[in-house]
Amino acid sequence: MKLICNGLELSDAVLKVSKAIGARTTNPILEGIKLEAKDDILTLSATDMELYIEKKIRAEVKIEGETVVPGKFFCEFIKKLTGEQIELNLNEKNVLSIKYTDSNTNIQCLNSDEFPTMKKLTENNYFELTAKDLKDLINKTIFSVAVDDNRPVLKGALFEIEGDSITSVAVDGFRIAMLKKQVKSASGNMSAIIPARSLNEISKLLEDDEDNITVYLEPNYMMLTIDDTAITTRLLNGQFIEYKQVIEKSSNASTIVTINKEQLENTLDRAGLLSRIERNNLVRFDVTDKIMTVSAKSDLGEFKENITIALEGNDVSLDFNARYFIEALRVIDCEFLKLNFNGISPCTITGVEDTDFTYLIIPLRRL
Repeated sequence: MKLICNGLELSDAVLKVSKAIGARTTNPILEGIKLEAKDDILTLSATDMELYIEKKIRAEVKIEGETVVPGKFFCEFIKKLTGEQIELNLNEKNVLSIKYTDSNTNIQCLNSDEFPTMKKLTENNYFELTAKDLKDLINKTIFSVAVDDNRPVLKGALFEIEGDSITSVAVDGFRIAMLKKQVKSASGNMSAIIPARSLNEISKLLEDDEDNITVYLEPNYMMLTIDDTAITTRLLNGQFIEYKQVIEKSSNASTIVTINKEQLENTLDRAGLLSRIERNNLVRFDVTDKIMTVSAKSDLGEFKENITIALEGNDVSLDFNARYFIEALRVIDCEFLKLNFNGISPCTITGVEDTDFTYLIIPLRRL
């Protein structure tokens, strides 16, 4: 294999695919990045058997071939050569020579025959939506996925396509994040539980624009292409919670508070400075008449702040994890919110005009 390519393009490609390199593995091949030179294209690939990322860049290919380079070293080395033209030359002993300006570095590579191939999906099951909407579906729900291993299926977000709408749902046992968008087209109704790690890497590659993205699904895999980067991920198997029933039950509110989103977010940010000291992030909401009082306590002191609201229904006093509210508020774009309370049942957050999102948060019991 022998080729010449641009250092900046190579560095960008290596950085993208390196996100799929196996972090904890006993198989050295999964710690590598596969390089394949053919038809004036250099294809870089990495996988940990759960996530597979493939990126193509232009190259002047003089001799076709392939190899697997040590991923971490290659990534760190190439990103220091972004301003150079780079020549890659692989000899018969599988040693890769990296030439730039008047310098040369050699690295021992691995046999590419041992590198896993990327799963190729059919185009039978698919849905299409804009890059902006897909990015929103990920970023506005992914923070609510579970991080422990007690229920592995909750370490991903559920994507459901029904008719012309798509719903993303994430649950960690204490809260639910749900967002709806419109699809451009779909082959039918379908659903998939996509690992949070894969969604996070997909989001980083997506632009906030109106370009269309097509996502392909099979029973155990999902695949999509963003520009010249292809991503395939295994899906999570298991029974997701019946989130619709939980949200519907909590939506029967005896207390409805209409509140300015920015005011609530700023107040909780200040309250959180104190509540985090106790490591429980506990804040109290006291709703009476036209005021909601947000308070927090710690050994350091006491916080109390009033926010003007519109109230329908009964007064209420409940404790919540401030972080759960703050993380939801940070991804909400609308000006005014409705907080729906029903006794000690979970609180639901919806928009006054925007009904595409719902965030549900379980109150805490103060000891």
